[in-house]
Amino acid sequence: MKKITRTFLTGLAVTLPVVLTLYLLVWVTLTIERVLDKVLHLVLPEAVFVPGLGLVLGVVLIFFVGLLMRTWAARNIFAWTEKQMYRVPVVKTVYGALRDFTVFLSRPQKQGPQQVVLVRFGNTDLRVMGFVTRDDLAGLPPNMSEPGMILVYLPMSYQVGGYTVLVPRAAVQPLDMSFEEAMRFTLTAGLSVPAAKSS
Repeated sequence: MKKITRTFLTGLAVTLPVVLTLYLLVWVTLTIERVLDKVLHLVLPEAVFVPGLGLVLGVVLIFFVGLLMRTWAARNIFAWTEKQMYRVPVVKTVYGALRDFTVFLSRPQKQGPQQVVLVRFGNTDLRVMGFVTRDDLAGLPPNMSEPGMILVYLPMSYQVGGYTVLVPRAAVQPLDMSFEEAMRFTLTAGLSVPAAKSS
């Protein structure tokens, strides 16, 4: 019975991540397709419409927005719109958090602080993995921190959440891990071990 259970769990460990990943990709694809299909049906005749055009249109629109954001006018319009959104009580909380998080995740590895570190708490041997989000605290209230402090984000395992803590720079130890490896390692509670780097 133990061998049967172990075999089943091995199969589950292999198939579950694949199935969930495919499910998520299919869900995103079908959602984009469903939303943009209605727009395409209004514009294109039924004879010309082909399933999958909604997804293609979605990709093209996202790319077009990216190109548009390179222009001065679009950036100013977006900045003005964003400023208005930050004035709406509930919207500013949700939008602000999502905006900051996506900017943090999409930032190139070498651009700005995104250092993977271990944070030591007090004189104990306890260490927590985190990510430096700001090493320059300019603009924050003067009584919020002391000189030599940095901001570190400590993600939680198996959920989207975490803590942003102010710690002394001396309390952090840099790690030779990429942001993606460290995030995967943390979110899986250490079950996902980064591949050894070849020398």
